[in-house]
Amino acid sequence: MRVSRLMLVTLRDDPAEAEIPSHKLLLRAGYIRRVASGIYAYLPLLFRVLQKISAIVREELNATGALETLLPQLQPAELWERSGRWSGYTAGEGIMFHLSDRQGRELGLGPTHEEVITALAADLLRSYRQLPVNLYQIQTKFRDEIRPRFGLMRGREFIMKDGYSFHANEASLKECYGEMDRAYRRIFSRCGLKTVAVEADSGAIGGSASQEFMVTAEAGEDLILSSGDGRYAANQERAVSLAAEAVPLAAVPCKELETPGQSSIEALAAAHGFDPTQIVKVLLLLARCADGSLPPVLVSLRGDQRLNDVKLANAVSARLAPAQGALLSIEPLTPELVRTERLALDLAAIPFGYLGPDLSDAVFASTEATAGMGNAALSSKPQPRLITKLLRLTDPTAAQLDAFVCGGNSPDLHRVGASWAGLGLKPEVVDLRAAQPGDRCLHDPNQSLVASRGIEVGHIFQLGRKYSEALGARFTNESGTEEALWMGCYGIGVSRLAQAAVEQNHDSNGICWPVAIAPFEVIVVIANLQEPSQRQLGEELYTSLLDAGLDALLDDRDERAGVKFKDADLLGIPWRVVVGRGAKDGQVELVQRQGSLKRELATADLLAELPGLIEAGRSGLLA
Repeated sequence: MRVSRLMLVTLRDDPAEAEIPSHKLLLRAGYIRRVASGIYAYLPLLFRVLQKISAIVREELNATGALETLLPQLQPAELWERSGRWSGYTAGEGIMFHLSDRQGRELGLGPTHEEVITALAADLLRSYRQLPVNLYQIQTKFRDEIRPRFGLMRGREFIMKDGYSFHANEASLKECYGEMDRAYRRIFSRCGLKTVAVEADSGAIGGSASQEFMVTAEAGEDLILSSGDGRYAANQERAVSLAAEAVPLAAVPCKELETPGQSSIEALAAAHGFDPTQIVKVLLLLARCADGSLPPVLVSLRGDQRLNDVKLANAVSARLAPAQGALLSIEPLTPELVRTERLALDLAAIPFGYLGPDLSDAVFASTEATAGMGNAALSSKPQPRLITKLLRLTDPTAAQLDAFVCGGNSPDLHRVGASWAGLGLKPEVVDLRAAQPGDRCLHDPNQSLVASRGIEVGHIFQLGRKYSEALGARFTNESGTEEALWMGCYGIGVSRLAQAAVEQNHDSNGICWPVAIAPFEVIVVIANLQEPSQRQLGEELYTSLLDAGLDALLDDRDERAGVKFKDADLLGIPWRVVVGRGAKDGQVELVQRQGSLKRELATADLLAELPGLIEAGRSGLLA
């Protein structure tokens, strides 16, 4: 390929829309162009990168016996309704683009394909003799992101490899899960990425276990917490740890304490000398469910701890679904929310800022009337209705306190020396706190959690029977009886992986592509196109490199040498051959992009040596 035919337009300055290095560089180097918010065109250079990544993915997955397929991007709502995810993906998180066809049938643009593949399995897999089966596809996916950002990192249209396996038993599923774990590690290694595998939350996909693969990078949106000994790593959404020991509160009879204006942990501790670990923080939230119900949730955790929203959502979902449908959202119940949503609540009955873990259900006793939703009666959607019974959840850090300070359920009032038994409560204990850097590790309290940033490029799940039971995907086992299929799910963000590689491999001059996924392996730069000897030698070298099986690019533009060198650095091609003044003597300059190492050598030596260097790079032995 010749640069003159590449439709290459590079930028000298960082585009205003770009925030992180990889996004800036991909735009500046002419790899992508923004078409709309969160929607990008993959220009020829990046498309070559995506093809190389996809080829590596195919090679590794095919080697495991997985079969490639291609599923429809347009999916009927009926399948998602059967799995219980339609309302969550449309009305809840709202991440699915959805529409109605000319017959009024609802459809969605697939962000993932569990429902479609499971419906196919229900039709095609009938006997244990057909199992296990592992299918994958590489396809465009869609997510209606609230705030698209960082280029290909969080877009509304992206390329993904998603795979799904079907099994006769859990042991077979776990075996495949382990095989995919190993295949993913090989894929990322071959792509030249430094990744770490971490425990992760399964999110809307669901399942009993999941693991994310993170590219470590400062610009990563995910916080990884890991132990120094390398035995534990998890996304903060999933991470667990040992909280610091609480400062014991002196055992005294429970008494009331006037605390005017002290509605925060900080103000209460400062005014009376309490340690935050002696205080039980109580949060009142409102859940929204697919059936239109609005259950109130009361959360208690130790005053020095932070609530993990993902853990909370999982705990609430487990207790409300399937009776009340998918959890659409959960948010703090504040006076502003009560007024905005016109909820049938007596604000005076809820002492915001002074809540105790024993807040009475009676504050919701007069709320059988529905929330005010304007013309809700004219809508086909379920009309919201408040639930009168609190769902009470307590974090272990609070449940373990023998005596504590808590709100008095009355304005400007707290209680000192309260206990769970004294309040007449038997708390339902569930891990709700957010693990923090510096926390002690569960597996070894002498180890502490250390924080780093990461970009998620892969995620594997043990789905179990969630989708097969919902969609009736059953098979006949060896005993002749029917049971639901066991399932796994395995994803790689192909387009995100391309940008993550740039985030991890760049310098002040531009991109430094790993050889295996670089758009070209070597670029031949003719310093002065008007010099016949340089032009002739450059053309000859370009042809010889192609004949040697190398992926070569020739910069044959009639530009100044400095412009070509800057563009070569910006593009990030791993090796550069400069044909300059030494052309008359058969001498060229070889430049390695990673580290900018340079040396002069004869043309014959270059042709003998460079193929081996590039092959080493393809194999991951050399950057």
